[in-house]
Amino acid sequence: MGYKIKEIYYTLQGEGAQSGRAAVFCRFTGCNLWSGREQDRSAAICSFCDTDFVGMDGVNGGNFKSSEDLALKINEFWHLGGSNTSGVPFVVFTGGEPLLQLDGALVSSMKKSGFQVAIETNGTIIPPEGIDWICLSPKKGSEIILKKGSELKFVYPQQNFDPSQFENFDFEHFYIQPMEDGINTLHNTEAAIEFCLANPKWKLSIQTHKILKIK
Repeated sequence: MGYKIKEIYYTLQGEGAQSGRAAVFCRFTGCNLWSGREQDRSAAICSFCDTDFVGMDGVNGGNFKSSEDLALKINEFWHLGGSNTSGVPFVVFTGGEPLLQLDGALVSSMKKSGFQVAIETNGTIIPPEGIDWICLSPKKGSEIILKKGSELKFVYPQQNFDPSQFENFDFEHFYIQPMEDGINTLHNTEAAIEFCLANPKWKLSIQTHKILKIK
């Protein structure tokens, strides 16, 4: 069956506590909160997603038959990323929803290659053991069963969905990230700033990769 991958690329993490860190991003196809098709967006649980996770036609995408094959490809991108790779190798598994495919075998293969492993998840699936950095981004209308990790990143605002309900979750960092919503983006950013000022447990996260125009 293998691992269905939309794209793999080397870049800087643009959001949250790891912002600015070099990483290989590995984007899985598929999500359990939206099909990825525009005709289904209005009825989706997560209707504001800005990512293409449909198919395997992205840069370096494909169907990798084993965890060893995928780990080898990711390792190649780390070493091709620059002449100085003295830092700890870092991979971010994202999607869609990466935990529909990410399993213990792949985590183990990445660890054998010396990688720190991170995921970006909607929290509806419990991750396998061994992941070093877990970023949860909760979505209204989903059943969130993951309540422990590294950072909780709340896309703000979501109508009738209060970030404060997650403050008792066991996370090191709590972030508010303005929702990119066309003409409402500026308003959402101002609202996110106001929320963080009024609720100092939360820090502001912005998508620096979009501001700097890097992938």
